[in-house]
Amino acid sequence: MDISIALIILLGLGSDYLFRKIKLPGLIGMLIVGILAGPYVLNLMSPEMMDVSGDFRKIALIVILLRAGFELRRDTLNRVGRTALLLSAVPAIFEIAAVTFFAPRLLGISYVEAAILGAILGAVSPAVVVPLMIDFMDRGRGAKKGIPTLVLAASSIDDVFVIVLFTIFLGIYGGGDVNIWARLAEIPVSIVLGILIGLIPGYLLWKVFEKYDWRPPKRTLIVLGISIVLTWIEKKCEGHVPIASLLGVMAIGFIILEKSEPIAHIMSQKLKKLWVFAELLLFVLVGAQVNIHVAMDAGLMGSLVVVIGLIFRSIGTYLCLIGTPLTPMERLFTVVSYIPKATVQAAIGAVPLAYGVASGDLILAIAVLSILLTAPAGAIGIMYLGEKVLDYGEKSPYKFKQLRQKLELPRVGERVRCRKDGSLWKVIEEREIWLEDQNGDSMAKSPVPAIELRLWREERGKEPGTGQTTYRIYRPGDSPFTAEFEIIYDW
Repeated sequence: MDISIALIILLGLGSDYLFRKIKLPGLIGMLIVGILAGPYVLNLMSPEMMDVSGDFRKIALIVILLRAGFELRRDTLNRVGRTALLLSAVPAIFEIAAVTFFAPRLLGISYVEAAILGAILGAVSPAVVVPLMIDFMDRGRGAKKGIPTLVLAASSIDDVFVIVLFTIFLGIYGGGDVNIWARLAEIPVSIVLGILIGLIPGYLLWKVFEKYDWRPPKRTLIVLGISIVLTWIEKKCEGHVPIASLLGVMAIGFIILEKSEPIAHIMSQKLKKLWVFAELLLFVLVGAQVNIHVAMDAGLMGSLVVVIGLIFRSIGTYLCLIGTPLTPMERLFTVVSYIPKATVQAAIGAVPLAYGVASGDLILAIAVLSILLTAPAGAIGIMYLGEKVLDYGEKSPYKFKQLRQKLELPRVGERVRCRKDGSLWKVIEEREIWLEDQNGDSMAKSPVPAIELRLWREERGKEPGTGQTTYRIYRPGDSPFTAEFEIIYDW
């Protein structure tokens, strides 16, 4: 298995570099590498690696969903909440209905089998969509209307909705007693329980992190470990209580951000570094699951079913955006963002075949085909339209985030040691400001972001703010904070 991990790293990084050089998303290169190196083409992956690939992909997905949680601001969610709820169900319903109607005519399968196929195709891929949305959020694109947050939140709930419908249709095919209303009730129950099992540990972790000043990598690993436990809880409760654990993972990041923005941003930066490796695992291993020979068996009619489903899905997405302040091009961007399929299709595409569905092999073939057709096209469309459409204001608040990261600035509450004389200081105040250019003409150039820190020298018997304090202003081009100070942690 060690050589398989080496191949994932080397070939994944190489393909990522090559595709970025030709202005395409690197994840497409990783998917292609996975397909070629997987057991269905060159068979370079060891059987042991394929056996544990599901666990690796889940951990990688947890990493990116944690990052998503650390970017979900409550004010933005309040603005996009109603639309996000509509997007989490309506587009999938349109796509499932279209596939259920047209697939029997084009493929000669039953309506129930077509509904099962529609439910598999109806899920958007968080593995493809979430990283691209976070990249836009990191750069402040679309922040004014919260478009990346809208897509991110809606796509996460979309999967819960579709998987419940999939289990209903599969149960109907089996001929057993299926209480459809009870199954549909699982959707809000699983969402609420999923969020709840994330908010509670998230709140407790915030209390611990506030009390103990642990090093950011250790905090991040603790949060990652708790998140993995949540997915384990979902698996153990399967069949008894429905829990959408991946929403819980996002809820952990959300509550920590809500309670302590400094801690959340520090941990988000650590996760960003961890994502470099997790991204390779996720997309290469998703690609390795794709049986390209099975996809070819789906043929022209299978491709036509996928395209018809996407057309109706796009109509449903656009209808959800009517009445929103989004421009026509911004609505088009949202429609395209709902195209990619990969994660869910790779996970459940083979379930009907194992369940004994008569056309299970055909359903698997079309599920695989949908990944090949939509994941690259959707990723390219998202990247291209995002750069063209999403706003990027001169005074974007994300510029402060970039400045803080580049200059390695501490957050309020953190203790630092002066490298020159060894004195101990504490950051007690922080202010984000915009500066005019050196000539004093604010209209001549873009405003310059700067961060002002107030440092208090720790002295026994004195409260923070009393005694010696100093103000420091950091702007682009300045030396990193760590050149003069060392940030101190308890553990």
